[in-house]
Amino acid sequence: MIKGSNVTLGALSENVGSVIVSLGWGSPTGEGDADVSVLMLNADGKVRGDTDFYFYNNPVAADGSVQLLGKTPTADGNEDRISFDLTAVPSEVDRIVVAASRYEGARFGELEGVRLSLADGAGDDLLRFAIDEADSVSAIIFGELYRRGGEWKFRAVGQGYDAGLAGLATDFGVDIDDDAAAVEAQNGTATDDQGDQGNRKPPAAVDEPAPTAPLGAVPAPRTSDDDIEKKQPTARPRTAKKKVTLPKAAKKTLAENESWKVARLFPVSALKSDRDREMRATSVLLSVMAQVPEFGRRLTAAFGAPAGRMETFTEVTLPHGDTPRRPDGVIRVERAGKLWTALVETKTNGNSLKAEQVQAYMDIAARRGYEAVITLSNDVALEGSPLVDVKIDGRRKHKVALWHLSWAEVAHQAQMLIRHEGVGNAAHAWLLQELLHYLQHDNSGCHGFQNMGPAWVPVRNGIDDETLCHGDRRALEVVESWERLIRQVCLGLGGELGQKVLPVQRAKRGTDPEARRLRLADQLCRDGRLQAELRIEGTPGILAISADLRTSRLRTSIEIPAPEQGYPLSWAKRLVRRLAEAPADLHVETLVEGETGGPRGTLERLRPEPADMLPKDSGIRITGFRLSLLKGMGSSRGNAESGFIRSVDDAVHRFYTTVVVHLDRVSTR
Repeated sequence: MIKGSNVTLGALSENVGSVIVSLGWGSPTGEGDADVSVLMLNADGKVRGDTDFYFYNNPVAADGSVQLLGKTPTADGNEDRISFDLTAVPSEVDRIVVAASRYEGARFGELEGVRLSLADGAGDDLLRFAIDEADSVSAIIFGELYRRGGEWKFRAVGQGYDAGLAGLATDFGVDIDDDAAAVEAQNGTATDDQGDQGNRKPPAAVDEPAPTAPLGAVPAPRTSDDDIEKKQPTARPRTAKKKVTLPKAAKKTLAENESWKVARLFPVSALKSDRDREMRATSVLLSVMAQVPEFGRRLTAAFGAPAGRMETFTEVTLPHGDTPRRPDGVIRVERAGKLWTALVETKTNGNSLKAEQVQAYMDIAARRGYEAVITLSNDVALEGSPLVDVKIDGRRKHKVALWHLSWAEVAHQAQMLIRHEGVGNAAHAWLLQELLHYLQHDNSGCHGFQNMGPAWVPVRNGIDDETLCHGDRRALEVVESWERLIRQVCLGLGGELGQKVLPVQRAKRGTDPEARRLRLADQLCRDGRLQAELRIEGTPGILAISADLRTSRLRTSIEIPAPEQGYPLSWAKRLVRRLAEAPADLHVETLVEGETGGPRGTLERLRPEPADMLPKDSGIRITGFRLSLLKGMGSSRGNAESGFIRSVDDAVHRFYTTVVVHLDRVSTR
């Protein structure tokens, strides 16, 4: 689409009762980002109230019409997805505005590939809109959904705002007070410069204040509910509601000794076969999804399911030719008398999905008018590389969406809810805790990606004896396994920290994922290294991982920029002080302008003499510092302690918890 054009959604697809809008962009530095927001407007072009403004601290509409699904990595940056259930939008809402804003003085001109796409309920892309002129603006209206003649239409807007989110929201009737200090003074709270590590300093929240006070300031990202309660005693009931999370410290046990095992809702010791594990895992997951609405909605919204009453079933028999089929599970959501149905096929341990089986479920779903088939296994799906190839009969009017969910994603979402974001009551928190304990048990078979594949050992041997040839297909298989591993590491670390952790894909806009992986496979053949980068919200730089298959060593590192003010010796001393609890074998390298590298040494050697970090020539400009840890990597493929996958996970975890956690955005200040 071009700017100003519009289209009727019903003319593009018959499945537009629910749609997913994706806003995407890339960053040349790998660090640029933006926050999405949605405003629901009446016929006068204004919000009906502050509850019509959806953003990171208010991501879900009570009626299920809007849900912000968060970020997903793409080949050239990120996509922020928003789910709309258009059948649930109140009749008095005439228009829905979709926007995004940058923060801390950043502009959209610093990003690449700013775009919007819209997909129907089956996941099929219907339209795309690229915004090419956004140099000086800090907020953009990407597009709007609006009603005409009983149908929903979409208009490509592309309007920018120099005044950021505050200017945009004010135009639509949101009462904005953008002076955070004034709001804090009014509420009798002191400004806290410390805050959560890496969080941008929050202005006042958008909760509704007392009648004599204006609506709170445009919020800064990731303000917790606890912070909102402290700063806004008169906050809206919905966002100020205290949610239940797990306590930071476990209660003292009443057991006499360690041999006493806590009784569990979902026992795993009796599981003897893969079939038992698949049946138990499916039943455990689906039952918790139905009983914990926050969790069930979080998993199904991304698949186009509406918000509504959910019921789940296992071992359902469905006719299919001469042989009835029994999918592992069925998910049904009812809303306004309409049903959304998905068939579920589950695998545990290292068992792979079978194309013939999934194809049968796709055919059954199409004949019966079901909306989706969801596959669930320890494998991780990659962009542009489906786990199972199925054929779609183009003659069928009804389309069925095929989605994949990994057990690592399930565990991640459970962690985010019970450890960081909270759920509605203690019973829901306990159910999620029991689910998480089950998934993490050695006997559950739901451990996530645990095998680098059959090509792993031949490729490592080929690198060792220098016989791996350029273009070897097995190198591409290893690169794909590596990418799956990195995505799983991001899920695990993100769930533990409660922060977004995303892989950085440094590729030109529009680069085909397969072409990018082929290039990385050529690099593996050439220098024997697997490399990846992670962006962790709140850290001062990109966490890099390098697995050198020639030397069997893993390197985790981060580059932090030098401060813009002060003296180099002060920078060095402050950095050493900040790393007081970091490992003694941490490598510190000074980065200098116009040189291949500056002074370097271990933290143990540099602690007594921080001046050794400075170049001898005082005229050489220091641009930053690189911190690195080295670790041997395992050689086995399975889940043993010495395994490569465990080595990578342990290396990233150790580096973050012992090094990165001591840094902030200006780590040497």
